[in-house]
Amino acid sequence: MQVHITSSQMVKPSSYKLHLLKPFKLSLLDQLSPINYVPLILFYAKPHDSLIEGSQVSQQLKQSLEKALDQFYPLAGRTKNNLFISDYDEGVPYVETRVNGRLADFVDQNEVLEAMNQLLPYRPFCYVSNLTAPQLAIQVNVFECGGIAVAVCCSHKIFDASTISVFLNSWAAFNRGSNGEIPNPNLLHASSRFFPPVESMPPNTSIEGLLFNQGSLKTRSFVFDANAIAAVVSKAKSNSLEHPSRVVSLSAFLWKHAIQAARSASRTLKPAILSQAVNIRQRLKPQLPDYSIGNLFLLPTSTYNSVENDIKLTELAYLVREGEKSVTSDFQDLLQGEEGFKVITKELGEIAETVSKGNAEFYTLSSWLNTLDGKEDFGLGKPTLFSIPGVDSHNHEFSNCFILKQAMQHNAIEAWITLSDKDMGFLEHDQEFLTFASPLRLKFDKFEDLES
Repeated sequence: MQVHITSSQMVKPSSYKLHLLKPFKLSLLDQLSPINYVPLILFYAKPHDSLIEGSQVSQQLKQSLEKALDQFYPLAGRTKNNLFISDYDEGVPYVETRVNGRLADFVDQNEVLEAMNQLLPYRPFCYVSNLTAPQLAIQVNVFECGGIAVAVCCSHKIFDASTISVFLNSWAAFNRGSNGEIPNPNLLHASSRFFPPVESMPPNTSIEGLLFNQGSLKTRSFVFDANAIAAVVSKAKSNSLEHPSRVVSLSAFLWKHAIQAARSASRTLKPAILSQAVNIRQRLKPQLPDYSIGNLFLLPTSTYNSVENDIKLTELAYLVREGEKSVTSDFQDLLQGEEGFKVITKELGEIAETVSKGNAEFYTLSSWLNTLDGKEDFGLGKPTLFSIPGVDSHNHEFSNCFILKQAMQHNAIEAWITLSDKDMGFLEHDQEFLTFASPLRLKFDKFEDLES
């Protein structure tokens, strides 16, 4: 199915006064974050009673985006010297396409997530060396049936999951006709107030080496229904952790089976490190609202040192929970300025050295369950499908990564997983894993009902 670009332009904030605003300072955490684009696609089927054409919807989305950028103006700017964002009139790349086919057919034919990348404006999860790359890019794909796929690529330089969520909700509110006004716009800058930037930062190859790898990668999604989640939670319980949460239990379960896959593929037993993203907005003093822009999360690590063949889920669950608990209010004073930079880079450098020598496996995990639900209503109804495209294995891609998100089914959780091709091959045939995790099978009854 072919995707044809019909227009490409820069959408800029509607206010002409934004050039008067001061540059938006990056925080230390933003400075340390390598640029890569986090993608998501929201699919909307055209209802029977709708008389609005896809091109009209796209035009409306463009106009409401201008208003949303008035409030989230740093998203329209460009990064300078890894210190601040300015030039808010540069704008956001906005691409419109026509897809020669029906929405249901497109998704049905592209269950391999990498195939959805043609709906994106930029390549996903790929290291970007250009420090002046846009913070945000949009592609609106219109299908012959009138269905629409709104694809968003967000730069991790200033976007974390919470930032993505509040921006999408604000944009959607403007498109529905409300103003989506932020209660206290001054708190947009709060990240750099808590963690001021350092004036001169050398390139941090440690982070890049840990997160981005070359080689053949594969992305797959698996769904845990309510019964499977309850069973995993039960298995994760121990005397040390009597009430593990769903996130802790599933994180440990994914970590366990990724370790087993890596050991099967390499025929070696080595320690494994898990780095999980922890949102710190509510852990700061004073607390910050969700709409505070920036990478307001930390990445505490947990290390599984055992090289025994039998990997205990209970032990991993305890390690995951302890890692999450380690993010206390003490970090606020610790991560300040030059000293904060030294603390973070020292720890990452040590991990990177261990991993680069082949002495440990390294994994990252993010949970979008309480931040990014993919239910944004732009006046088109709730999305029929919310998808994260796959890594396409060109070069320097995000690897050994897990993302937990809400599944379309009630009380179910979807796990988005990217591993090496070899490791994924073992995971896809791991019978214990498949007892609880079902490979994502996209069902399009809703699409068919709405489009027929």
